[in-house]
Amino acid sequence: MNFYSFRPASLDRDHPLNVWDILAALLILGLLAAFALGARNAGASLDQLQRSPITLDPLALPEYAARTTLRMFAAMTISFAFTLVYATIAAKNRRAELILIPLLDILQSVPILGFLTFTVVFFMQLFPGRVLGAECAAVFAIFTSQAWNMTFSLYQSLKTVPGDLREATRSFRLSPLQTFWTLELPFAAPGLVWNAMISMSGGWFFIVAAEAITVGDTTITLPGIGSYVALAIQQQDLGAIGYAIVAMLLVIFLYDQLLFRPIVAWADKFRIDQTAASLPPSSWVLDLFRRTRGLRLLVTPIASLVRACAIIRLPWRKPSRPHTGVVRTRSGDAIFAASIGLFALASLYALYRSFGEGLSLEDVSLAFRLALVTLIRVIVLIVLASLIWVPIGVWIGLRPRMATLVQPIAQFLAAFPANIAFPAAVYLIVSHQGDPDIWLSPLIILGTQWYILFNVIAGTLALPGDLKDAATSLQLSGWTWWRRIIIPGILPHYVTGAITASGGSWNASIVAEVASWGDTRLTANGLGAYIAQATESGDYARVMLGIAMMSAFVVVFNRLVWRPLYDRAARHAVTG
Repeated sequence: MNFYSFRPASLDRDHPLNVWDILAALLILGLLAAFALGARNAGASLDQLQRSPITLDPLALPEYAARTTLRMFAAMTISFAFTLVYATIAAKNRRAELILIPLLDILQSVPILGFLTFTVVFFMQLFPGRVLGAECAAVFAIFTSQAWNMTFSLYQSLKTVPGDLREATRSFRLSPLQTFWTLELPFAAPGLVWNAMISMSGGWFFIVAAEAITVGDTTITLPGIGSYVALAIQQQDLGAIGYAIVAMLLVIFLYDQLLFRPIVAWADKFRIDQTAASLPPSSWVLDLFRRTRGLRLLVTPIASLVRACAIIRLPWRKPSRPHTGVVRTRSGDAIFAASIGLFALASLYALYRSFGEGLSLEDVSLAFRLALVTLIRVIVLIVLASLIWVPIGVWIGLRPRMATLVQPIAQFLAAFPANIAFPAAVYLIVSHQGDPDIWLSPLIILGTQWYILFNVIAGTLALPGDLKDAATSLQLSGWTWWRRIIIPGILPHYVTGAITASGGSWNASIVAEVASWGDTRLTANGLGAYIAQATESGDYARVMLGIAMMSAFVVVFNRLVWRPLYDRAARHAVTG
């Protein structure tokens, strides 16, 4: 039966409104009310936080959930804007790429506590005596757990646009802006959407550190699920932790249904495929808004304006390519590299003058040894996670219906903060006299392994249907099927997920190498524990040393391992 076959008698075809407009309006008003609840008291005095301390009353969780969700969506909005600008410049400007991609490696390796150490003071001075300063610090901390993954995803997509599609844009003489809006961004949309989902969950993973901020003698606790969990851990209240898990599950389910499921269904039209999807994703929210009349009439002028701006042809001049261009390029690259090297040395010297005078060679040696321990943990865990989740991700991606079912479950698992696992981890390790150096290690990969799963699913879903049909016709199976079809198809997506999972694991070591439950505290040897302990004691010199050592290890590992794989995947996508 046609969905429009049943209509209320009072609403005919020519009426500017229909019942779907009413339902959409109620949905929008409900969301606005939730955001208003979350934004309440953001401009109040800091004294109000002390007058209204965090409570473990379950009735307070709806407001805490609204405030946490508002912070995460504010951070997601900033992350999306950052991604569009940063990734596009890095992908399109070769010299900028030489700086921005290594800098991105560094940024994703800097732990959230490292950012909080310095940004809390900045934002509190920007809004002195106001809750808004602490809110901005929390939003920025969540932003640092979301943006890097999305940026890597868009950068990977822009670098792997198929060559025949780029040739088509040249044939139509599209300007760079037109090419970006009509080809590059639509091509990147499916992968970017899946990475936005996992980035949203990554924000949950660090929400405890973002809302219950402790840096030296400065302690600020913002109302939210993260601070609720921190208080429950401190008071060893398992019931409160259970309530927090239920609240997280409900919030993730709601924004999956109201936001991500509609976006996934909408972005499916951008798949590069010559055959129709056997089971295209669907969303009841998207269907609801598509069936409205009045709302679509209101939105149509705005959509038309956006489309007109996207295809506007700005004057531009195609760069000339003189015969001496290679020599000039090499000379320019040498000068550029020398300038960057001098700037880096000057920055390191400035950092040493500011923080390093109280450090000795023994401190540097200790940080280096601890970094090696954490590196071994990260490598072992990434290998194990890849062996587990790559086959599972391919299996899910080849079954779109299964991908639809797994999506919210994986989002919840990815959002599960390591802190919530502390009670079980501490109890098991203490009761069985386990070694914290070994048994705290799985907490590092608890939230970051899902970057691999989500990217593999996205890569498998993006495989053209005619390619899969050809593999079936040729009866490819076993290792030949993996080597010829799957691995080349998902490699760019896998490398993006592995880079982010690797950097996120280093970041997660700050939380995972130090586990506490009430008065019981377990510490594993590693750079994460070193930074966490230095942050708690307000030892900024050793915080900077730990962050610098972590960044150096991440950048070197990415340059030696992930970047060659990434370049190989990009060359295959462009030429193949």
